Amino acid sequence: MVRILFSIFAIILVLAFSATVNAEAPNNQALNNQDYVITIKNNQFSPKQLTIPAGQKVKITVKNQDSTPAEFESYELNREKVVSANSEIIVYIGPLEAGSYGYFDDFHRETTKGTIIAK
Repeated sequence: MVRILFSIFAIILVLAFSATVNAEAPNNQALNNQDYVITIKNNQFSPKQLTIPAGQKVKITVKNQDSTPAEFESYELNREKVVSANSEIIVYIGPLEAGSYGYFDDFHRETTKGTIIAK
């Protein structure tokens, strides 16, 4: 009886692990391999509008070329990361539905704004 219960438990564990691996696989495969870069210079984002594919997870490198810290922040993307002076960060976003998503530098909110367009 113990052997049967152990076998059933082992089968349940294998099935649960298999379902978890299969559920994660699409997210890993959906990562777009294209390089996306946003540069901060003179308290301005460049490009001010970045177009990415909708429905895919993307990696964006944010490079701060200023001598003061900046911040990549977006309420719509649920992201907030400080970029130290003369350094860079990596931000993963998506997959996003088609649309427009604003972002800004909270330290220089009036001058440093941009938009990500998912198409």
